[in-house]
Amino acid sequence: MSAEITIETSPDGGVPEEQPLPADRFLNREESWLQFNERVLELAEDPRTPLLERVRFLAIFASNLDEFFRVRVAGLKRRMATGLLVRTKSGLKPREELARIAGIADGLARRHDAAFHKLVGPELAAHGIEIVRWDDLAREERTALRKLFRERIRPVLTPLAVDPAHPFPYISGLSLNLAVTVRNPANGNTVFARVKVPDQLPRFVNASRDRFVPLEDVIAAHLGQLFKGMEILQHHVFRVTRNEDLDVDEDVTENLMQALERELLRRRFGPPVRLEVEDSISAETLELLVEELGVAEHEIYRLPGPLDLSGLHAIADLGPAQMAQNNRGELSYRSFVPAEALHFEDDVFALLRERDILLHHPYDSFSTSVQRFIEQAAADPHVLAIKQTLYRTSGDSPIVDALIDAAEAGKQVVVVVEIKARFDEHANISWARKLERAGCHVVYGVLGLKTHCKLALVVRQEPSGELRRYCHIGTGNYNPKTARMYEDFGLLTADPLVGEDVTDLFIHLTGYSNHSTYRRLLVAPHSMRQGLLARIDREIAHRKAGRPARIRIKTNSLVDEPVIDALYRASQAGVPVDLLVRGICTLRPGVPGLSETIRVRSVLGRFLEHSRVFEFGGGRRPEYWIGSADLMRRNLERRVEALVKVTAAPHRSYIADLLDRAFSEGTDTWWLTSDGSWERHRGELDLQHQLIATRRWRTVDDK
Repeated sequence: MSAEITIETSPDGGVPEEQPLPADRFLNREESWLQFNERVLELAEDPRTPLLERVRFLAIFASNLDEFFRVRVAGLKRRMATGLLVRTKSGLKPREELARIAGIADGLARRHDAAFHKLVGPELAAHGIEIVRWDDLAREERTALRKLFRERIRPVLTPLAVDPAHPFPYISGLSLNLAVTVRNPANGNTVFARVKVPDQLPRFVNASRDRFVPLEDVIAAHLGQLFKGMEILQHHVFRVTRNEDLDVDEDVTENLMQALERELLRRRFGPPVRLEVEDSISAETLELLVEELGVAEHEIYRLPGPLDLSGLHAIADLGPAQMAQNNRGELSYRSFVPAEALHFEDDVFALLRERDILLHHPYDSFSTSVQRFIEQAAADPHVLAIKQTLYRTSGDSPIVDALIDAAEAGKQVVVVVEIKARFDEHANISWARKLERAGCHVVYGVLGLKTHCKLALVVRQEPSGELRRYCHIGTGNYNPKTARMYEDFGLLTADPLVGEDVTDLFIHLTGYSNHSTYRRLLVAPHSMRQGLLARIDREIAHRKAGRPARIRIKTNSLVDEPVIDALYRASQAGVPVDLLVRGICTLRPGVPGLSETIRVRSVLGRFLEHSRVFEFGGGRRPEYWIGSADLMRRNLERRVEALVKVTAAPHRSYIADLLDRAFSEGTDTWWLTSDGSWERHRGELDLQHQLIATRRWRTVDDK
């Protein structure tokens, strides 16, 4: 189904020689990140997207932009503060980079606001769902909200005045706040005060059925009850984003968990990187905030209210069931039941002794496959040991519960918990301690590296007396909740070679080992980049020898310079290269003499495309690999990652068919151009919805 790519040849008909790689061959990483978020915004603007899902994409855009400032912008500011002024790969100094992305981010924020107010908001109102301001409420709605304020909101509010006895309060990152100016009528003194909008309460409050009002509007309407006897002169909403990346030096830290807990406390006091204000804010209030917070002019974002539209998830969650009751079921994606790759009566271990099982979530059920694999292992008296990595998991994790059950049943349970998983540090520390209390052996991986690989190993003594190893290697986290929203692959296998490799990797993670040779795995940081580069070079050699050659890769991000340069060399040799990149991509496709045979596509939609898939070879037997690693320096150099080779014929065919569909001209995708811009090609085929509709995996696997 993939379109053929025409390869330019030299005058004698051979493959052209490699050309020197130009200095401007890398696109700007930060701009590429913002362009990814722009594609998310396009889904919110697209009238073909169901209305409540457009609301959700507005919320996702807002959350993504928050993370961009908390991490990427914060990182650039940290480099400037420490004097690291080296130019980026795209040729910009950090200060130039900050100024450039500030302008792009401001334009996107305004476009996001316009999408909410001019496109999505009016359509919601046309369907009877309204987000209104306090002045738009009817009298009976205000009466109900006054009661709500008195009983549920006022008790959790803490107004903080600023005067000689009370310094300017600390403003926590991403909190929503009211800047209030009050005057004492007795003496005429004017005082500034801050009221934090509590994040424990709903972002949008029900005023009446299907009518919502921002929580800060309800608080603002009752400021007289917080400052009794005072005149309320003005009030304005503002929000601060802070640097929330963590910095723990493991080389000088005796106890990583304690050091991380200390750093998490410091995170709340990171320097500000963005100040959002409603565009109605007075000059004097803005001047006070700028002075007290220490933000620069380009870090101020003036927007129409309400701020913080990440709270729109609550509106989007008016889900299919409620919509159906109101005859509005078409406003959300249709619900679907994932296929069961394992029948409920199947014995997982007996099945794996017969064949491997390739899982494709969320089209295949996580709970009846991966979760069931761990739960059956925990309950099976013949299982001697379970070893597993945990990077992110859900708050009420059945995986963790199963591991605890296994430990309490006397099995050896080893869990490698990555407590440095960004923004999940608190949760992972909590789970680590819970596992330790249950008797699990909990380790925190390899010094200086994040453990990002997704592995589970079950050691079972068979009735014959032999020990057999059963493994799961995945592209996504052991999280039942995200498994319903993230697109991921996983391989369940009893292949002895895979079992030996996974055993060696766990020994490396939990012990003291420099093992780096694997047969069915590519493991970072030791062998993954070299393994990928060797396979790219092999395709170049095939092409130069006149044999079929092809490279197809599906990843979240493509930033690693050595891999990109290798792909450029492959293109110069005439190898067709297809790249499916969800997010950041700094490779320039379609540049004459550099990347003419490279196509870059992006799929966004109902599910977050999260799997990493690698195909090498255009002949009869290409290689297929799946795993946890994106093509970024951090993944290939500073993380423990694993790719596993997929060998079963039906599984290879399934992956090939998936890539064929993704690169088909008729598929709805975004195409990356050589100048770094993304163009939407609105094909008739929605890849994700076609996979839902066909749900053909059981039939393929049963052949």
